[in-house]
Amino acid sequence: MTTLLAILWSFCFGAVASAQGLPGATVSGQNEGAHVDREAMKRRMEERCKQDPQQCEEMKKKMQARREQCKADPQKCREEMRARHEARCKANPQRCEEMKAKMKARREQCQADPQKCRDEMRARFEERCKRDPQRCEEMKARRQARQAECKADPAKCPPAHGPRPETR
Repeated sequence: MTTLLAILWSFCFGAVASAQGLPGATVSGQNEGAHVDREAMKRRMEERCKQDPQQCEEMKKKMQARREQCKADPQKCREEMRARHEARCKANPQRCEEMKAKMKARREQCQADPQKCRDEMRARFEERCKRDPQRCEEMKARRQARQAECKADPAKCPPAHGPRPETR
């Protein structure tokens, strides 16, 4: 049950995180293994849902409740995620150091060529939209709602790093 929750969690939020252009995410084959693993996890989850739809629905409800909790108290969720991250790093420090080095290299690449990173991020988003158009529309709707919220009350939104080159 816990494993299924972890799979659903990574599936639900993994796509969102990569959609935000987090360091380490690439379109090229550099990180292909992680993509393959995510796809394999997704297939296993779908198979389990076919075998036991009731348990799958329960997990989806738990995930929705968790998302609502995080929306209500994002600081608590960040702290919990940070604690889980630290526990994983403590359990496997070598892997943690490898990921830190990979993220640092990606950050440096994006600072050197931000347009390339934006293009890659856009390509990943479009690829996800091809695979799951419904989720894509949901993400677009959330983004538009957030933009409207920020426009109505800029104090609720963190300051941007400046306008993107295409909007200047």
